Amino acid sequence: MAKSASYYVVSNPLPLHENELTVLFAGESQTKPEHRLGPKVYDYYLIHYIISGKGVFSSQGQDYKLGAGDSFVIEPEQLISYVSDECDPWHYCWIAFTGAQAAALVASTGATPLQPVIHTERNRHISVLFRQIQQALKTKRTNAQLKAIGYLHLLLGEYCETLSASALIGDITHAENDRIVQQAIHYLSTQYAEPITIELMAESLGYNRAYLSRMFKRHTQVTPVTFLLKLRVDKARLLLRERLELTIEQIASSVGFYDPLYFSKQFRRWYGVSPSEYRNQIKSL
Repeated sequence: MAKSASYYVVSNPLPLHENELTVLFAGESQTKPEHRLGPKVYDYYLIHYIISGKGVFSSQGQDYKLGAGDSFVIEPEQLISYVSDECDPWHYCWIAFTGAQAAALVASTGATPLQPVIHTERNRHISVLFRQIQQALKTKRTNAQLKAIGYLHLLLGEYCETLSASALIGDITHAENDRIVQQAIHYLSTQYAEPITIELMAESLGYNRAYLSRMFKRHTQVTPVTFLLKLRVDKARLLLRERLELTIEQIASSVGFYDPLYFSKQFRRWYGVSPSEYRNQIKSL
């Protein structure tokens, strides 16, 4: 069943002065399918919170597909556009505000023109604060501006907390991934002489092989297989220099290569000469 469109807006009953912060108006709307605004610019700050439905917000050449629990922030003189989904159009509320403090307050939340979207995951306090702002303006009392500003501060505080938590989760995730990669490097550095495989390493560390390989390459720029091969070849190079009494086959076996021909091929791949040629170069120095 199609949702019937609705539109409601209430303005600040007091005249606009050069205040540090002024709430201009607030509203709520169940939009029509493919309801579109823009491309256009505003001369004030405008924040939308999506109660339900889907749509696309466009800014700075980026398109953001947004749904329930998402907010988007529009800054003054910023060219934007947004359109509701044709099958499940947005039901959203909004607030417009201006003043000398507005830029700093919005910036303090962490929202920027390059990061204009805030995912609040249906934080119920957000929609309540929007409606409290609407209610404050609707009373048309002399305290309407003060109450609306107070609720706006609380709203921006909720957004700040949401973005700060997201950043913290990102830091924790990055730190955890780094720890996993360090575990893998330690495993390879200590077990390189053994007949290990990446599957055995993943099983030993307790991680999915694909996930571990992906994290490893993201942090080191090489795959675990390449890292292990280079580690073995480097260890062999050191033995070729320092243990002249060992044969090529013995050195290959000592670093985890059980096929001398494969060892020679990998050594030449990395150093451009065979292990025998390299040893002869060392002896001639």
